[in-house]
Amino acid sequence: MARSGVCSRREAERWIESGRVSVNGSVATLGDRVSVDALIRVDGKPIASKRSARQIARIILYNKPVGEICTRSDPEGRTTVFEKLPAIESGRWIAVGRLDINTSGLMLFTNNGELANKLMHPSSEMDREYAVRLLGKVDEDMLKRLREGVMLEDGMAAFSDIQPGRNREDAANQWYYCVVKEGRNREVRRLWESQGIKVSRLKRVRYGSVFIPPKVREGMWAEMTTADVKGLYKRLGMHYDEGAGLEPKEQIKLDRAYKKQRSAKAPGRSAVRRKR
Repeated sequence: MARSGVCSRREAERWIESGRVSVNGSVATLGDRVSVDALIRVDGKPIASKRSARQIARIILYNKPVGEICTRSDPEGRTTVFEKLPAIESGRWIAVGRLDINTSGLMLFTNNGELANKLMHPSSEMDREYAVRLLGKVDEDMLKRLREGVMLEDGMAAFSDIQPGRNREDAANQWYYCVVKEGRNREVRRLWESQGIKVSRLKRVRYGSVFIPPKVREGMWAEMTTADVKGLYKRLGMHYDEGAGLEPKEQIKLDRAYKKQRSAKAPGRSAVRRKR
């Protein structure tokens, strides 16, 4: 189920435990083994096939703006990160972790739930690096505490690395680059706030070995190359299925969607340059 892109492994386990999943007409239980020929249904709807089991793992990089939320839909009508992603033929995009509404920067999406789970699991030790703008006086003792560990309401937390950005000594706001090993809720903000420092801006710039490409501006996405996806699989100790691949029509649609979003941004930039 996770490999087909329908859900993450955790979601699949919850669905199975609640009796929503059947295999060849029988209610599934955790631990059941199935072949690629098995007919798997969720709430009575088929979700797996030979094609989906071998569907290539795709990864989208998205540069999230402030103000977007990381749910598929919002009762308040706010913009979600899924609205600007390209259409996918089968399965769905799964977010690799989340960013809160006031945080911008790099997000990863994949159609492979098994890969998403591996990328998020603490055992994979995927660094998350953030650029953070701070209001308040930061000293060496504070940085030492943040590196060694601070007790938060959900346990000990620490930055595995902190580096200053290019700052003027007399500036009220200071930029730092900090790295965390986990994806706990608002962890970066809470660590700085524990020291009496206000975070005025927060942007994720790296997830593991993946950075935001300069060409991917806020609100835009790009797909990782096959070579980069293979490298990520190797880093995670996972097997990459060389036999699977995108259908030609699906690749053409993806390429067109990427070019369309870039051309939609271009007129605005040109108009600004002419006006100046």
